[in-house]
Amino acid sequence: MKVPLHSPNPERPELSREIRRLERDVLRMGALVEQSFRLSHQALFTRNLTVAEELPTLDEQIDSFYRQIESDCAAIMTQLSPASRDLRCLSAFMQLVRDLERIGDYAKDLTEIAIKLFPYPSHPSLPEIADMSHHAQAMLATSLVALADLDAAGGRYIKRLDDAVDNAYERLYQTLAHQKDVPGVIEPILLLVLTIRCLERMADHATNIGQRVAYIVTGQRH
Repeated sequence: MKVPLHSPNPERPELSREIRRLERDVLRMGALVEQSFRLSHQALFTRNLTVAEELPTLDEQIDSFYRQIESDCAAIMTQLSPASRDLRCLSAFMQLVRDLERIGDYAKDLTEIAIKLFPYPSHPSLPEIADMSHHAQAMLATSLVALADLDAAGGRYIKRLDDAVDNAYERLYQTLAHQKDVPGVIEPILLLVLTIRCLERMADHATNIGQRVAYIVTGQRH
């Protein structure tokens, strides 16, 4: 059963209404970021470049949500004098949407990398990089479920999931950086290094979202 992010306060109906609206917008933004990540994965690993055409529009929508939510949070803080728990929620939202916006930016970067990689043969490391991408996507999905359910334990758990992405990054970096006798140009190697760096950062931002969910619930930073 879903738990609302904000318990309505009968004495502050306007504040409760505004925070509920913000909650919906944050989750809508999260859904767009998930879609953006999925499309970038397709562009990279199925070499389907037609999906790249959808990313600019998605990125504009994500950026629009980011600006609007940040502005609305600031307006509520200054105009409605929220109490401490509501203030904590609004503060976390402002930080959380920045994490979402950055994941969306990295997804756009990945599609641009996919376009540059397209002329080159598939690299032997691509299946492992695809697994890394799947894991980072699962972390994002888990963080958004924790947000929707206001699940502090679920939010904190994501930090443990991040270890698998960090380990994959280290393995792949060593493989790519020390590859010998590279035929032709080294551009594809450089692009793959950029790819794993983007994925590692996306996972970090998903971890941040989980930590911010825990903060909303408990008031404690971990």
